[in-house]
Amino acid sequence: MNDQQTGTRPRFEVRARHTGSTVTVYQAYRPEIGRAAARDGRFPSTWSRERMTWVKPSFLWMMYRCGWGTKKDQETVLAVEISREGFVRALRNACLSHHVPALHGDAAAWRRELRRAPARVQWDPERDLRLDPLPYRSLQLGLAGEAAARYADEWIVGIEDVTPLATEIRGLVREGELDRAAGLLPEERPYPLDDEVLAHLRA
Repeated sequence: MNDQQTGTRPRFEVRARHTGSTVTVYQAYRPEIGRAAARDGRFPSTWSRERMTWVKPSFLWMMYRCGWGTKKDQETVLAVEISREGFVRALRNACLSHHVPALHGDAAAWRRELRRAPARVQWDPERDLRLDPLPYRSLQLGLAGEAAARYADEWIVGIEDVTPLATEIRGLVREGELDRAAGLLPEERPYPLDDEVLAHLRA
């Protein structure tokens, strides 16, 4: 087994709920922002395009990050459906959030690339239903500047408040009903990408 493969899964693989034209990513916000976004299908004016915003194709990694929607200012969990074109564009123009000598050369070159890139990627351990880490990685995609503006204004196809789903699955997990909980999870399949799209993003 090489360092890019863990069991039957590649260590660095994008898995997501997707259709022929869209991919779903997850975010969590305080209710004033999250509920307005779900109601209107776009982020409200209080949502800042000047800050980096992180999106996660993995529902369970989002649950790990927001504590099933219980953490402060992350009480509303959103499933944001965006265009595949926008998602791939962000990946093509992204930089890894940490320095990898084999990819970037010296650290100064990586820092220059990071400053120029409108998006960044980090890979964190995927999570299971108990939110324990798994041996393979989950993509986190940070969008800033032009990428954040395009995300908010061009790429979004729809926004759904999935907080009730998160609460229901969490309840089943706490009751030990793991099979029932798993049956409610969004179906996340390997997302088809040309190898060159991820070549510069594999840590």
